[in-house]
Amino acid sequence: MSASLTNMKIAFRADASVQIGAGHVMRCLTLADALRTSGAQTHFLCRRLPGHLGELIHARGHALDWLPDSGVDADNSAAALAQGAPWDWLVVDHYALAAAWETAQRGRANKILAIDDQADRPHDCDLLLDQNLQTGNRYDGLLPATCRQLIGPRHALLRPAFAAARRARPPRDGRVARLLLFFGGADAEGETLKALAALDLLGRHELDVDVVIGATNPHRAAIAAACAARPRTALHLQAENMAELMAAADLCLGAGGGACWERCCVGLPALVVATAANQIEQCRVLAEAGALIYLGAAVDCDAARWANALAWLLALPQLLAHLSRQGWSLVDGEGARRVAGHLLATQLTPRRATTADSAALLAWRNHPDTRRRSFDPAEIAPATHERWFEAVLADPDRELLIVERAGAPLGVLRYDIADGRALVSIYLVPGLAGQGWGTRLLLAGEAWLRRQRPDVRVLEAAIASANIASSRAFQAAGFATDHALYRKVLHD
Repeated sequence: MSASLTNMKIAFRADASVQIGAGHVMRCLTLADALRTSGAQTHFLCRRLPGHLGELIHARGHALDWLPDSGVDADNSAAALAQGAPWDWLVVDHYALAAAWETAQRGRANKILAIDDQADRPHDCDLLLDQNLQTGNRYDGLLPATCRQLIGPRHALLRPAFAAARRARPPRDGRVARLLLFFGGADAEGETLKALAALDLLGRHELDVDVVIGATNPHRAAIAAACAARPRTALHLQAENMAELMAAADLCLGAGGGACWERCCVGLPALVVATAANQIEQCRVLAEAGALIYLGAAVDCDAARWANALAWLLALPQLLAHLSRQGWSLVDGEGARRVAGHLLATQLTPRRATTADSAALLAWRNHPDTRRRSFDPAEIAPATHERWFEAVLADPDRELLIVERAGAPLGVLRYDIADGRALVSIYLVPGLAGQGWGTRLLLAGEAWLRRQRPDVRVLEAAIASANIASSRAFQAAGFATDHALYRKVLHD
């Protein structure tokens, strides 16, 4: 049995340019890739600016419409969206667009996700994503009361390659043999050239150096010449293997922005400048968390300052190891799956089980696939099941839900509730394992609880150590490991 999401349509509004940078489109591409993996149709709306990433969007298999160069963005976007309306979700990642723009698109999209990291303007959205590390709620008074917020680096939109690289390499021990230089896809102000000049001043020619720049870098020729003049230095243009390069490096010289989360995910220590005003707060907070060394605004850092800071840091392997561990602890690489799960879960409808569901639940629970993943793999007798089923339906502190999509059952959720806490149990209809439905069921159930059982404040789950798939589903749904239960049998 399989269940398809091919009729779910999701539009993205984001731009890339030499001045804007590539970050907005790149993180939207990562989310779009995760959604397409689940069968969703994805469509980008962009302006054809110098340094746009239209070719990359097409290469990754997503549809693309170019918006007119003139006119009001809200009107142009509305006209483009009307061609495929209604959209299940509209994702907007753009500092120049806010609540008025989002409200103007309401008739063409059922729900809106706003991706932001500035908290400097109001939004009319159903879901807000800010992947920055932060304290307090920066969005008080800026969002509708019904908007759900996804806050923090657990939601960082990283490609699957970073989670894979993370699993392949543990945090660093502080020894440095290989450097990575990467200041974003555009690097309009030439920070890469400054860093290369700093390496020449330092004279550490025994270090291997990887230099990564985007195809639109305006200093491309000068950077290529500088790399060619240095020993053990490789230039990578529009690298598609950033996870591999970051995992191979021991220290990065770079900028703030989305690359911070990529470095943290693979435990790569970094010496960082802010190349844009919107990066300053992010860099400062990450530095206070011990996840990077922040030199300040790029305009205030010349080659000599880079060289002095690098010499100081290379002499402190224990600090480098600490930076690696701290960054590693912040980002696990599952953020794109988590965010995609929230979008996909809106197609699912949980309902309370009724007496008519008893036979189906027993058949699903006794299926070999379900029993293999259960704490108790024994088959349940019909009479035992009926007594249990009647007791659950009659208990106000237990919620038994059937989760459906378009009337077809996908799985079962049970919540045992006491003192504001709910213990979660889940299993899928046989034949659906391995398709990502577990995370979506958990998120759909969470949304149901928020509406129907606001007394529930905390969700908990107990998972068999061998059930790796279930562990990943809970982690992708935002659950964090709290305690581990160990068992040792002394005798039968």
